[in-house]
Amino acid sequence: MTPNSLSPRPGPSRRGFLASSGLAALAMAGGAPLLTACGGSGSHNEGTTTGKKLKDLLPAYVASDVGTPDIPAGNGSAAGYTKALPADRLKVSVPERLGKGGRFTVMAPIWGNVPKRGNPYWTAMDKAAGVHVTWQNQQGDTYGQKLGAVLASSRVPDAVVVPGWELTGKIPSAVAHKFADLGPYLSGDKVKEYPNLAAIPTGAWQRSVFGGKLRGLPMPSATTVNIAPFYRTDLFEKEGLEAPASAQEFYDLCKELNAPRSRVWACGDMTWAAWNIFGVLPEKPYYWKLVGGKLVNRYETDEYLEALEWSRKLYAAGFVHPDAKAETGSIGDLCAAGKVWMYCQDLSDWYGKAAVQRVDDKKFRMEAFDYFAPGGGAPSLFARPPADIWTFISEKAEEKTVRDILALANFTAAPYGSKEQRLRMYGVEGVHHTIEDGVLTKNGKGNNEVFSTYEYLASPAPFVAYADLPDVTKGMVGWQQRQGAHTKKPLFHGMMIIEPNRYTELNAEFEDLEKDVVRGRKKVSDVRRAVADWRSGGGDKLRDWYKKLLDTSGDAAS
Repeated sequence: MTPNSLSPRPGPSRRGFLASSGLAALAMAGGAPLLTACGGSGSHNEGTTTGKKLKDLLPAYVASDVGTPDIPAGNGSAAGYTKALPADRLKVSVPERLGKGGRFTVMAPIWGNVPKRGNPYWTAMDKAAGVHVTWQNQQGDTYGQKLGAVLASSRVPDAVVVPGWELTGKIPSAVAHKFADLGPYLSGDKVKEYPNLAAIPTGAWQRSVFGGKLRGLPMPSATTVNIAPFYRTDLFEKEGLEAPASAQEFYDLCKELNAPRSRVWACGDMTWAAWNIFGVLPEKPYYWKLVGGKLVNRYETDEYLEALEWSRKLYAAGFVHPDAKAETGSIGDLCAAGKVWMYCQDLSDWYGKAAVQRVDDKKFRMEAFDYFAPGGGAPSLFARPPADIWTFISEKAEEKTVRDILALANFTAAPYGSKEQRLRMYGVEGVHHTIEDGVLTKNGKGNNEVFSTYEYLASPAPFVAYADLPDVTKGMVGWQQRQGAHTKKPLFHGMMIIEPNRYTELNAEFEDLEKDVVRGRKKVSDVRRAVADWRSGGGDKLRDWYKKLLDTSGDAAS
């Protein structure tokens, strides 16, 4: 099964797993526009929406009574389900077909081959929801380029999926200008016409307010860290090894395991994990902390430099597989093949690797070890946003089209244990999947047609559901909950913020610079110089802008 909260991500790029840019909204605090508080100049879309203005925009929350998880959500985790109900025991969450037969286009990313039009999965979904969708799928790795071009044109599809990591350049401004206000359909009690949308957590809706209006249909996510440090548990146990519990233990373990002459390496690129080990602040707009009443940016912290230095030492010692340095191939696949002992990736990789490998090797076990502080002990982790993928509806769409799209979104947001969710995730029984002894299995047709598409319209509260590998379900949710116990909210957590256009590309050089530093092509001292340039090039003024934002709107994390 595929957990709705853990979606495919692009390759080894920051934009592939983090929301890395300013987010839109018109800020209101006590009835006063934030723009005035921030100096009275710039785009009217800059800032954030808070207070009564935000409260009036948000849909009412009505929890779903469909299904009880085997593992309740906790500490910001997803809920866990270890069993799959037979079809005759599934509940109905959409008793009346809400779609009125309208036709509309949806542009969305896809990782893999695009299914053929008219395939049984798309046909069954459209029929069940009462709509007719024409998908305009674009390859995920280049989606941002296509998205920018489409939003800059006058021909915007009826609905467009926008991942948070693509909110760069002029895209945030385009979101606030080219997409419809959904408040008249969803704000307050209006959402009750769409019960599955009403069951989406309020935090996800809060991050769906762009340009002072409720514009996005969210895909909620767990707020625990999503990058997991994986290791081959089966191989560790065979060699009598234990997972590392400090930065030095990790280094020493790599030294023991590394065997390049045997074509085996200790690890992949661990920079993503290093951010969590060293307690580095998240990406923008949550990349600030208050120190003595002054805002300090992620790039100015000792933790940031220490994480880079630790990652650099792993490369310098030869512990990292050459493919990681070249940014080619799949380190996860190499770990599964026994060529790499440890690597880090999105948590969803846990199931992906286990499902493939256990077909031929029932003893295969890969798990994620818990994060630790650099010197050992509890880590200092930061919460992720409660939503980071949205679908937006064109402002040119007629009301009947908007309502048909909302009808489909209500269908796709059906919770686990419902007939609608089973169809959305697994397709048609007997055509795309089978169920036997509580185990759901996609066949070849299911794997080729039932791709991640419809869940982008909207999804329910995050869950993990692997009835075929219940130990993986328990492992993933348990890991989330243990990390969640050491997770705190960064400044501005959950708020939708868009930085002034003049600062849009201020941080652009740091991702490439980080890669160069850990791979030994540049030095940590080059980062210090870049930070000085960042400050003089607009960073200090951006700091002032955020401080006024904080003083005016307050901190949602407090």
